[in-house]
Amino acid sequence: MLDIGPIHRKEYELGADRSEPVVIAEAPGRIHYLGEHGEPKAGLFLSSAIDRCIRVAVSLRKDNSIRFFAADLGERKRTTLVNLKFKREDRWANYIKVAVYVFAELGCPVKGLNFTIAGDIPQQVGLASSQAMEAAAVMALKGLFQVSLNEKELIARLTFAKQSLFGKYCSPVDYIVLFQAKKDQFLIIDEISLAVKRIKSPLGKYRLIIMDSKVPRMGAEDELKQRQGDIKKGLEILSNKKSGATFRDYAVADLVESMGNLPEEIRRRCMHIIQELTRVGDAEDALKKADLAAFSKLTYHSHESLRDLYEVSCPEIDWLVKRAQELEGALCSRMTGDGFGGCTFTFIKEAVIEDYKKRLEDYERIFGFHPVVYEIRPASGARIVATLSGDAD
Repeated sequence: MLDIGPIHRKEYELGADRSEPVVIAEAPGRIHYLGEHGEPKAGLFLSSAIDRCIRVAVSLRKDNSIRFFAADLGERKRTTLVNLKFKREDRWANYIKVAVYVFAELGCPVKGLNFTIAGDIPQQVGLASSQAMEAAAVMALKGLFQVSLNEKELIARLTFAKQSLFGKYCSPVDYIVLFQAKKDQFLIIDEISLAVKRIKSPLGKYRLIIMDSKVPRMGAEDELKQRQGDIKKGLEILSNKKSGATFRDYAVADLVESMGNLPEEIRRRCMHIIQELTRVGDAEDALKKADLAAFSKLTYHSHESLRDLYEVSCPEIDWLVKRAQELEGALCSRMTGDGFGGCTFTFIKEAVIEDYKKRLEDYERIFGFHPVVYEIRPASGARIVATLSGDAD
């Protein structure tokens, strides 16, 4: 990753005496292993942070301009506090604005700011690169303004700021992962209570592979909205529009009893939601007991459910999961992200990683896409990396 300290100083022509403090923070990407396609606002997730991250450097300006520099892209954006709002043309800079909003709302002396951003999280494949940018910027500003905020309050304020600027619901789950993750731990996150359970990973003998299928995700957003509409209708039918009901109040048997009332497509969507809630709970037990065979079956069943019931997979993703399943040294594999393309994750023994990669030659020949492999590890959460001042390098 780029060393953004010197890049930041050069970009903003900070004084030769290096007297202006520069705070650098980083936040990891994240992966959801189970639960990603659940009931909105009531999901249950099995997740971890990953050892790819976004770094943000920030320093004060003497004017009222807020400047953004994406070092990886060579792109620059600007705004002011008065004009701090979402603008489609500002693209990646909108995520930094979310962090600025947090500290403006806190009453910090937000006037002129310089930001530099760089990172190595794969983009637009469901690994929370945008949330990582927000979290890293929040941590950098927290260090710059010397604000005392605990993680719970920081997550709440970040969630509120995102919703305010983007004008739509924002789940706090990704922020919880990015701030609370620990190396070699899985997190079980309850979206209703925001409670977090930690499980020490029993998968030390396995490596984690992210496979980007490179399938263009055409129309995915509209399809996902349709799925969410289906499960909303399904819950309304099951609960007779009872206020406060969630899918946690129901079991597979309830769907069988309601067979005549639920259209078949909606029944399949609801079946996935209810079964996935159970799978997350069962996966928690399996990981605590180091029952890797049980965890493997749950992961594959989850992928089958996403393919057959929720219908957000695609032939290319299914092919990648199937090829991994055929390898004796692969523990489990499943799609991750929004679906309709995107990525798979695979827990696999290092000795057979190259065998898996060789199979990708067939993938490219069959489907015409060149997949990209990322070898990653679970990682810890957001942190301040450095505070540069005085004669710092």
